[in-house]
Amino acid sequence: MKFDRAYSLKEISAFLNAKAVGNPDFEITGINEIHMVEPGDLTFVDHPKYYSKALNSLATTILINKEVECPEAKALVISDDPFRDYVYLVRKFRNFQPCSSQVSPSAIIGEGSVIQPNSFVGNHVKIGKNCIIHSNVSIYDHTIIGDDVVIHSNSVLGADAYYFQRKPAGYRKLESCGRVIIGDRVEIGALCSIDKGVSGDTVIDDGTKMDNHCQIGHDTYIGKNCLVGAHAAIAGVTRIEDDVIIWGRVSINKDLVIKKGAIILAESGVDKSLEGDGKIYFGVPVDEARKKWRELVAIKQLPDLIKKLG
Repeated sequence: MKFDRAYSLKEISAFLNAKAVGNPDFEITGINEIHMVEPGDLTFVDHPKYYSKALNSLATTILINKEVECPEAKALVISDDPFRDYVYLVRKFRNFQPCSSQVSPSAIIGEGSVIQPNSFVGNHVKIGKNCIIHSNVSIYDHTIIGDDVVIHSNSVLGADAYYFQRKPAGYRKLESCGRVIIGDRVEIGALCSIDKGVSGDTVIDDGTKMDNHCQIGHDTYIGKNCLVGAHAAIAGVTRIEDDVIIWGRVSINKDLVIKKGAIILAESGVDKSLEGDGKIYFGVPVDEARKKWRELVAIKQLPDLIKKLG
């Protein structure tokens, strides 16, 4: 998430009542998670396992729970609870804003677009030209939708990321301040859910078509001209490249990459990154389809083989 303006290290540390290390005038332009940071961003780290990754990332300000040497051209904010303070910044800069109408006055609706009855369009939403938003669709704040997009009934764009930190007293929620961005000529079926990024963007790129009952997790990118079958579930921070076909009831784990042109057959469970170029995958756990089918044939023969050997 980008701030409305650049804030100084002095200002941010004062908001948090935390110690700053670095030039007090050092500029911070936004906040983001470690996997999506860019120069100007503040990110947080609260576990020694990830100190090095955060300190050497593209983020130029690190909210951290240990006093360490500050990397060159960066700044530190020392906190006893970086998770808590990061959530504080989210709430400060993008707190929930109630809306009293079905289409927010701050929403921008392009020429020729139709919003059917009982749909909700939130604050600061942008919808392009010649779109059809069918009834009972909910489009949360800050969502961006391109031209010639069709969204079928009861779909939800921009619900919070499913992201919690476990503590002895229970779970703490990492509040979401990201967006959903939908490209041109995308079609989203009925009863689909596309979660916003935690602090970055969840993106469905141009020409992709989704069937009904699909779930897309936070910060995931789906490329151009992909097909996503009914009941597919794609976890967060996954990257699906262009021209991928995902058939019905496929589950894809988090943090994976599905390369351009891969085909995943129905009922598969994907637990690893996959190569593309027309390769076909199947099974739980997924593997190349021909190999998986040979395995299934071999398993079918096991009872007869055991009988002969017994």
